[in-house]
Amino acid sequence: MRRELLIILVLVAATTTVFWQVRHYDFIDFDDDVYVWTNPHVRAGLNSESLRWAFTATEESNWHPLTWLSHLIDCQLFGVNPGRHHLTSTFMHTANAALLFLVLTSMTGAIWRSAFVAALFALHPLHIESVAWISERKDVLSTLFWMLTMMAYLGYVRHPGPGRYLLSLFTFACGLMAKPMLVTLPFVLLLLDYWPLERFQPGQVSGEVIAAARGPAVSEKRQWSAFHLLWEKIPFFALTTASSLITFVVQRSEGAVKSIEQFPLKIRIANAFLSYVSYIGKMIWPLGLALLYPHAGENLPMWQAVGAGILLGGLTIMVIRAVQRYPYLAVGWFWYLGTLVPVIGLVQVGGQAMADRYTYVPLIGLFISVAWGVSEFWSKWHQERILLPIVATLVVSALGLGSWWQLHYWQNSVTLFEHTLRVTTNNSMIHNNLGNVLTEQGRFAEAIVHFNEALEIRPNHPDTHMNLAVALTRQGRFEEAIAHFSKALEIRPNHANTHLNLAVALVHLGKVEQAIAHYTKTIELDPNHAVAHNNLGNALALQGRPDEAVTEFSRALEINPNYAEAHNNLGVVMARRGNLDEAIAHFSQALRIKSDYDQARINLGIALQEKRRSNIQPSSSITP
Repeated sequence: MRRELLIILVLVAATTTVFWQVRHYDFIDFDDDVYVWTNPHVRAGLNSESLRWAFTATEESNWHPLTWLSHLIDCQLFGVNPGRHHLTSTFMHTANAALLFLVLTSMTGAIWRSAFVAALFALHPLHIESVAWISERKDVLSTLFWMLTMMAYLGYVRHPGPGRYLLSLFTFACGLMAKPMLVTLPFVLLLLDYWPLERFQPGQVSGEVIAAARGPAVSEKRQWSAFHLLWEKIPFFALTTASSLITFVVQRSEGAVKSIEQFPLKIRIANAFLSYVSYIGKMIWPLGLALLYPHAGENLPMWQAVGAGILLGGLTIMVIRAVQRYPYLAVGWFWYLGTLVPVIGLVQVGGQAMADRYTYVPLIGLFISVAWGVSEFWSKWHQERILLPIVATLVVSALGLGSWWQLHYWQNSVTLFEHTLRVTTNNSMIHNNLGNVLTEQGRFAEAIVHFNEALEIRPNHPDTHMNLAVALTRQGRFEEAIAHFSKALEIRPNHANTHLNLAVALVHLGKVEQAIAHYTKTIELDPNHAVAHNNLGNALALQGRPDEAVTEFSRALEINPNYAEAHNNLGVVMARRGNLDEAIAHFSQALRIKSDYDQARINLGIALQEKRRSNIQPSSSITP
């Protein structure tokens, strides 16, 4: 036990050393906004309303209440400090590595092979995305429940009883509520029944007690029929079915599932073959890792897919033929193939061909095959055993250094997106996202370059046209901006924010009547769009229609009582109408909400002077 404890301490120290740098890292402008920093429910922390929301929300095309709960707890404890959120994910990843070691050691009795698998899991660069991307908290959290389920299941196998069985079922259900990718866990439990638990061997009679051969260090174990083991897993499969149906319905309703016209079945199967082989290649040589690998679609090279399919088929046949002598090869290989099924692209969600985060659990199967296979073959053909631990240590150290270096790219959105563009081609989404970040930073010329690059790849992408138009607007190039807003609406006519931004550009060119039409359309599409109501009020005020303007400003404040700009704008109209007390109240409220709001401070000062000296007129500055 002291040896196991020492190995766990080394695992924890090594993992923490590699990932400790993330405490200084920022949020990534790719889903992290929706998951944390702009999500009002998450930012509110733990309260009755946010808890209710967490268990009913379908944001990001998933139902994963425990993932939302983990983000709520982080915000309750740390606010929106990204470094602390990163450290929570790091802690979970470290715990997963330690639990994986304990589970494998308990099941097999092979301490050093289990340690090698756990070290590969902890330090492999392919697993960085799951840990360093706050949006992927669901990966590390769901895997924590995966490991706890295997531990509980092992306890049930060794000491059968309803309590231990229900505990394993409960942890499995929790895992599904963190990320539905755990739907494959019941199949993995069946693999573990074959090896290393040896609860089933072809030809044995159900219930027969036999001496343990290759499994854990126990003197005897009971064999069961395949039917019994499948029957035993029915509650697990019931939860898998329920989770799969919920996930499909949610993703379909949110528009995340791509149609068969967009990605024909032939393309999906071809991409699946290529992805299986590509993940193995990246496991062996983890270079050129990227946040997003764009899907080639119809341009996918079919000869490569055919070759990948032949390779996978050949390896599978070899593994099946060797199953009696080397059961760990079959378990590891089918663990890998099976756990990737939900994310291999047969049901295409999103526009990526593959993703590093999808390997977080599946690679454990290949790591098991490598650890047990190399150790067994080495012991047969080499008398010298000192070299093998040295080689294993060098491999783990090299992977740790690779992960430490790869993590540097995750410092912020710009470093990550620029690296992704260096190692991928035709990546319109990342060009677009990088353009957005650069726009937020005021680097408009650079942003426009990336938006144009994105449009060269996908000429009819409405979001890119809109984002380019926003950057052009910020540069004062309103005519060009209007052309791209119009193009975006031609492709996607009923997008509220495109109508809103087009109206802003039209106001700058003095085309107020046209702007009012687009603000009105925005509100028709989204009646609770506070910004649209505020901006429509601005436009009506410019046309000398103060009563209608007051109605719109008031509606904006009904929707968002803490909308400082709407308070200021309503105050301006009230001051013009001589309602100085109401004006002063709204200017004061704007400053309470936004203490550095200079225009509201100026307007308040003028209104107070006007109240004392009626010959001073308040400022007429309306804030968009």
